[in-house]
Amino acid sequence: MSSNQIKARDNDLVDGRVPGFSTLSVHAGEQRQKMANSITDPVVLASTFTFANTQSIIDFIENDEDRGEYGRYGVPGEQVVERKLAALENAEEGVLFSSGMAALVGLFNAKLSAGDEIIFFDECYHRSREYCKKHLSRFGIVTRQVKTGDYDAMESAISSKTKLLVSESPTNPHLSILDLARFAEIGEKYQVETMIDATLATPFNVQPLNFGVDYVMHSATKYFGGHNDLLAGIVLGSSDKLAEIRALRGVTGAVNSPHNCYLLERGLKTFEIRMQRHNENGQRVAEFLESHPRVSRVLYPGLPSHRDYQIAKETMRGFGGLVTFEVADADWKDASKVVDRAKLARIAPSLGGVETLIEQPLVMSYWGYEPEERKSFGISDNMIRLACGIENSSDIIEDLQQALATTD
Repeated sequence: MSSNQIKARDNDLVDGRVPGFSTLSVHAGEQRQKMANSITDPVVLASTFTFANTQSIIDFIENDEDRGEYGRYGVPGEQVVERKLAALENAEEGVLFSSGMAALVGLFNAKLSAGDEIIFFDECYHRSREYCKKHLSRFGIVTRQVKTGDYDAMESAISSKTKLLVSESPTNPHLSILDLARFAEIGEKYQVETMIDATLATPFNVQPLNFGVDYVMHSATKYFGGHNDLLAGIVLGSSDKLAEIRALRGVTGAVNSPHNCYLLERGLKTFEIRMQRHNENGQRVAEFLESHPRVSRVLYPGLPSHRDYQIAKETMRGFGGLVTFEVADADWKDASKVVDRAKLARIAPSLGGVETLIEQPLVMSYWGYEPEERKSFGISDNMIRLACGIENSSDIIEDLQQALATTD
């Protein structure tokens, strides 16, 4: 690492104080003077990197030199993004993957062996559940699920075989908020590592590592990229804990392309500004929906009616752009009419981009599940998930007003 490179946790960007969030988003992890004196990091389109002679290979291996070898082990743009995200998350290091699911799979595969057990809080992404149930189980790894927020149940489920405690916070689509300090304390008490998927919060709103959590994971596809034009994921934590995760990624090749790394770095430059608008829009839309006569329930941690409002208020800067609500006295077809009438919001999965997206979890993610199984996951037929973009909140609200007002 050269002397003019801004390290992930280096505060020398400003004289004697911690840089602001946007300052880190723009500058952290980058060289001050870049190739060709460009102000932006160049996109290095290389699958392999050359050596001058045999001795330079030996020097690279023996001295652990910071340079490229082969694209599967990392490229320059990827390393910049990893350092930048580590700075934002207050982590020592981050390992970038090709998607959020690739990051989750990479962590699990690096940390778990046959006979091990992991414990999930049950409000988890359905693909995470599927990977554990259909694939980890084939290798003799047991997954146990307990009710989200039931810390006593999680503690009771821990055995000598438990290696990892896992949760999202906020959860998707219920937006439950964990007491992260308590979650981390349980892991520490039993010497079990802990992981939080904080995709919906982002480090702008909460930093789980500061509460003692071992790993934080993000689908960088969402708020980090911010423009619905890339896939990426990252696991962050201490350097020693991430070493085997990085090594396994080099074997499996779950890396991102140089161009995607460029897009992700570019998206991060405006990260704080976008998150401020996402937080503002989420709060205003949630308040509007809670007052609407056609809405029976709103799930948003910024509302006093949310069961986790107090812990959210105490631990989070803001509550994000995702709002989940249920249409009053509606079946799934009635709810789908509200979705279909949206004009500004686009019907699509995902979240965290500049465009507002709308969908029904039943149709988008749980179609084909039996009703009782959906019920056990807390997915109601009349549930709608709205991912607020950065449009003006008045326009998002007007769109929802007309979508909810029309009856067929």
